[in-house]
Amino acid sequence: MISCASSANTKKPDWVDNISLVYNRSLYIAAVGSSQDRITAERNALANLSAFFGQSVQADTLTRNTYYEAARSGAMTKWLENTEIENVIRTSVSFNTLIGAEIKEVWHHAKNKIYYAAAVMERQRTIQLYTSMITANLRMINNLVNLNDAEKYSIEGLSRYRFAGMAADINIAYANLLNVLNAPLPNGVIGGNDYRLEARNISGSIPIIIIAPNDRENRISGAFAKVLSDYGFRIAAAGIGAEISGAESGAARGGDVNSRYTLYIKIALSQPEYPQNPLVFAQIQLSANLTDNVTGEIILPYGFSVRDGHNTAPLAENRAFISAEQRINTEYRKTLDDFLNQLF
Repeated sequence: MISCASSANTKKPDWVDNISLVYNRSLYIAAVGSSQDRITAERNALANLSAFFGQSVQADTLTRNTYYEAARSGAMTKWLENTEIENVIRTSVSFNTLIGAEIKEVWHHAKNKIYYAAAVMERQRTIQLYTSMITANLRMINNLVNLNDAEKYSIEGLSRYRFAGMAADINIAYANLLNVLNAPLPNGVIGGNDYRLEARNISGSIPIIIIAPNDRENRISGAFAKVLSDYGFRIAAAGIGAEISGAESGAARGGDVNSRYTLYIKIALSQPEYPQNPLVFAQIQLSANLTDNVTGEIILPYGFSVRDGHNTAPLAENRAFISAEQRINTEYRKTLDDFLNQLF
């Protein structure tokens, strides 16, 4: 985290030209940054400090952002045994700043109008901090994947394995930092590939019924099926595009023995009129609610409205369906990804 910097001095400090004169290399990792404004000088100092460790100490952007957002929002609390670590992460200045880094001093060169900042990490404190974070993550991963079969082969189980994979990748980044400092690693540090592979196996064991009355040639249901299939889910094709009776609808809501989840899609097609416009318009209002048939809860609501025009009603409707398909492919894909990345 970033501490309060010291006051600016009129005399140039020794650390400006040689940081190791003030922050001994055996005790500290330190770097200097400069700029015409103080904030940029501090950011440059932190960036130069990060460069000491290299790119191997950073997980990929999606993993880092998802992990830190879970910490910042408190979503990790029930899985962590050491909430102090969560607080350390939560108070980190940004996702690109090394946890434990501090701006120790800032000096302003009045004549040249340049700010200089010293970014510092204490070696022993850094080793203790990152070792503690790795250990906390290892325990959290164990808690996340400690599931019986009913819990594991569910969307919640899938989400937990996906997040375990992210936490494992974060541990690799933390371990790489400790390697640079020649510090020993806690036992059991592995990457997230094994967890992601198991998450894929879990999704492949989860069938989802898609029920879409009023669909046209399975276009809307097919677009949703494509997105869900890309995430590894099995699609219960019997429900796709079907007009369903009250009994069938009740069976779907009550929980099919072959599927815990149903995506029920409502499609309302209309032709809004605009007297001043020579084109014919078609509008689709759509809702697609992913439902847990065991609890009856809608776990992922989704919906939108699209409108398109053309010279004839059939062509206008076709364009509206194309727009809806495109939106499902992009927007619903992101919505589903965000949903699966969250911790339940």
